[in-house]
Amino acid sequence: MSLAAALVLAELQSANAQGRTVDLRLVLAIDCSYSVDDSEYTQQALGLAAAFLDPEVLRAIGMGPNRAIAVSVMQWSHFQSPLMAIPWMRIDGPDSAARLAERLENMQRITEEGGTSYSGAIRFAMGLFDAGPYQSRRKVIDISSDGRNNNGAEIGPIRQLALLKGFTINGLAILNEHPTLDYYFRQQVIGGAGSFVIKAENYVDYADAIRRKLIKEITLVPIARAETDFFDG
Repeated sequence: MSLAAALVLAELQSANAQGRTVDLRLVLAIDCSYSVDDSEYTQQALGLAAAFLDPEVLRAIGMGPNRAIAVSVMQWSHFQSPLMAIPWMRIDGPDSAARLAERLENMQRITEEGGTSYSGAIRFAMGLFDAGPYQSRRKVIDISSDGRNNNGAEIGPIRQLALLKGFTINGLAILNEHPTLDYYFRQQVIGGAGSFVIKAENYVDYADAIRRKLIKEITLVPIARAETDFFDG
């Protein structure tokens, strides 16, 4: 075993002894750009809340060896806008899931409206992992959006940096304004081991799409670390 691998193993064992090891760390990035009105923002927040109360999602969480995941929620629009809306929470059963759902139901829109900066969102999300109290082998950034990158830096370099650091980036493409947005996600946004994009035809469809996406994200066991691994739904 290499020194780097030994250090990672030692860190995981220490975190496990303190109850900080989880099967998955997941940042949920909610689009708050100009194209998202207040009703559409609310549908995202309430859709996420409903998903974490869904029996299939709870069952998926319980299938992992640690029977727990850690979740943080961020809001984003232009490259300077991202903010953490809900700090890291350990979800290990109905009670903790209900607490997260309650916070999502009451989550105010706190970030500035603006352009759409995927690069800014990815950069900010990586920092949340560095500052979090939990450890896991899987690190997933889950980006929901109805638009293309039109603000801040290009996606490519920061996306590549995230992949080199072992992150997986998944996407939920909301097609109400751009009917082919899922192809943009495939080509420009998602990447990493087992990455995928799921489509929502509109914001009404968001709740079911995010439920299906969470189930796939939580239960997926990647077998290859490749940018081109994606599934469609």
